[in-house]
Amino acid sequence: MPKIILGLLFFIVCLFAQAQSSGSKEETEIKQVIGQLFDGMRKGDSAMVRSVFYSGARLQTTYVDKKTGKAALREESITDFAKAVGTPHKEVWDERLFAYDIKVDDNLAIAWTPYEFYLDGKFSHKGVNVFQLFKSEKGWKVISIADTRRK
Repeated sequence: MPKIILGLLFFIVCLFAQAQSSGSKEETEIKQVIGQLFDGMRKGDSAMVRSVFYSGARLQTTYVDKKTGKAALREESITDFAKAVGTPHKEVWDERLFAYDIKVDDNLAIAWTPYEFYLDGKFSHKGVNVFQLFKSEKGWKVISIADTRRK
């Protein structure tokens, strides 16, 4: 009887370990997609940036309006964002992430990433990115990014 219980316990531990490792694989893939976005920004490569987005993706920024002192929300098109990244500029756009809090359920994921943004090595602003991702037949794609920005 003890051997059966021990065997069953071993089987359960193995299943749990496999479930944990599959979550780690998903998180690794999600981090790679997010990393590709910011590598593309640093390189000024609009094609690399565009490749991480799913069709119809949204970019939104929350901030406090300096004139009114009230919370505001601004939306930017992915096309305009990618064009700005790919347009030659002398500064390196460097967004540095400090952590990832990733949640995955089936083919939907969310990643919370605190960041600091630097232009040519000089601090510009900081905040948090919130990514929503969809696992399509082509892998994980960003369907939405909302961020905060503070000086």
